[in-house]
Amino acid sequence: MMDLAARYGDKPTSLKSVAERHSLSEHYLEQLVAPLRNAGLVKSVRGAHGGYKLARSPEEITAGDVIRVLEGPINPVEFHEEEDRGRRELWRRIRDAITDVLDHTTLSDLNRYSTEGDQDSYMFYI
Repeated sequence: MMDLAARYGDKPTSLKSVAERHSLSEHYLEQLVAPLRNAGLVKSVRGAHGGYKLARSPEEITAGDVIRVLEGPINPVEFHEEEDRGRRELWRRIRDAITDVLDHTTLSDLNRYSTEGDQDSYMFYI
């Protein structure tokens, strides 16, 4: 998604080129792109110069959008209602804090973070 975000506004990008740039399996990317397309986050373009593009601008797609499509609801831990109320509250607060960060971090932000400062400090694959 970050690769597509970095090329937003350009021609469609083939999964083969994304796979080569990031040393990933093209087959793996095909499995990821299907649910992203179904969720309306990416769109496919057919033809000789086809490929994939973001369906919305990188400023409009959050890390939370992508993670929910690929991983499901954001829950760092599952707990049962009969568990200690204090522990449940702690995990709810942790979940809410994670959700807040993910929902306020866009693909544009992630691309900016990855180009600023120390290149080796973080690696984002979303």
